[in-house]
Amino acid sequence: MSRASRVPTAPSLPPQVSPPQVALTHVPLHALVGVDVVALPVLPADGAERTEGADGADGADAPLLGPGAAELAELLDLDLVAIAEAAGLTGAVGESLVVPVPLGAPENADLRAVVLLGVGGQSPTDLRRAAATLARVVRDRDAVATTIAALDAEHGIEAAVVGLMLGSFSFSWRSRPPERVPVRSVVLAGLPEHAADVDAAALDRALALGGAAWRARTLATVPSNLKNPAWLAARAEEIAEEAGLTCRVWDDEQLRAEGFGGIIGVGQGSATPPRLIRLDYSPPGATRKTPTVVLVGKGITFDTGGISIKPAQGMVAMKRDMTGGAVVLSAMAALGAVGCPVRVVGLVPAAENAVSGSATRPGDVLRHYGGRTSEVTNTDAEGRLVLGDALAYAVAELDPAVVVDVATLTGGAKVALGQQVGALFANDDALAGHLLDAGTSAGEPFWRLPLFAGYEEKLASKVADADNGPSGPGAVMAALFLQHFVGGLPWAHLDIASVGDVPDDRYEWTEGPSGFGARALLTWLGDPDPLAGVGA
Repeated sequence: MSRASRVPTAPSLPPQVSPPQVALTHVPLHALVGVDVVALPVLPADGAERTEGADGADGADAPLLGPGAAELAELLDLDLVAIAEAAGLTGAVGESLVVPVPLGAPENADLRAVVLLGVGGQSPTDLRRAAATLARVVRDRDAVATTIAALDAEHGIEAAVVGLMLGSFSFSWRSRPPERVPVRSVVLAGLPEHAADVDAAALDRALALGGAAWRARTLATVPSNLKNPAWLAARAEEIAEEAGLTCRVWDDEQLRAEGFGGIIGVGQGSATPPRLIRLDYSPPGATRKTPTVVLVGKGITFDTGGISIKPAQGMVAMKRDMTGGAVVLSAMAALGAVGCPVRVVGLVPAAENAVSGSATRPGDVLRHYGGRTSEVTNTDAEGRLVLGDALAYAVAELDPAVVVDVATLTGGAKVALGQQVGALFANDDALAGHLLDAGTSAGEPFWRLPLFAGYEEKLASKVADADNGPSGPGAVMAALFLQHFVGGLPWAHLDIASVGDVPDDRYEWTEGPSGFGARALLTWLGDPDPLAGVGA
């Protein structure tokens, strides 16, 4: 019996829900027709500036209602401020109140509810979180209109769209249709008419950011009885066709022939052989002088731990151990939409770390691309082995100006940082600064941890160039292991194991695999000069 014939037939992924469609308009909120929900921002009274058209009460502690509230309240003959006060709304982010409107509005018979929605201090983060809250409130509705985006002329559209999209995310593989579906369409109203072109560009960028995060979550959530290295490579080929990228995929025979010993070593125990995926993006007008950034994403489609097997509880979420790969593929698909000005190559070493008679054993030595060797003292430290191959290939073959890898790599990152902050290591301060700023702006924050040279001696092996499972601080040791493959080039390592899973719904995050990192990378690479000061 051939190896291929032993692989079970993959199931079919059922259709999934889609994010809401979003439209922009300068039409005032009260004049819109065909929407069944209108959402009004609620601003805290203390320290909040009254926006044009805002409505409020005489009391100093009364919350303020945002653009469009006064006209809508008059049209519906409702004292919306009094309703907000009676309900105890303070304007804090995450607050919401649904006010039924059973008889509709005089000019809009479809209207059935007004949502009063806290927007806090109206920062981009506040608006994104408020929009995500709204997305959950208006599930199963047909159309909602809101003036959230009008609160911030520069950042409001991006914050509102990304929050609405990601707060709507869900994944289902039940025998029946999804119990809840996202609102079908959203209208961001009350925007200035003179800024239509700028707003349209902001909408395109926001849809790209939100769509990349949605795609990364979906890829990370797909169960591993469907998702294997070949399946992931097929999704990469679809992305390449969709986004106008070039794509190359190495199969296991090609990987062996070209010396990718880390990828082969990790994947050789599985019935589904490993792959290496490469996607290439070039900006319009690129020349030979246009610098190249390489993104490397860990693509372990399931991680048993190998012979150093994980406890059963620790294995449950391991379908998402390819989140780094999902992030890279999703970011590559959206580079053109955010106006990335540099060449980008995305590499995803994909393998399933399985237990079998052919699996790599503790004590085996693997030879990576380029010749460096690793003693495998822990087969559950597999991510750094496949990343090492991809990093070495990038340095040797792609002439990169910068290399960034992203991976759900170590439990040590989660121990250090909890589940809301990713770990960042970098050998270049300017690059670290760009990524930290982009993460904060995108709502995917990182904290920089040290590449402390004093721990280097712990990587020593008696038989190979390095030990893949040394003692010491786990996240730092993994980063030090990887640093040897980048040859001194400007490099950053994003360890997202701390944020790979979300424990419960929280603003734009939904319970389950997170897809953390796609928005941060796109925010960085969408900057007019993402490499400013790097390598200086």
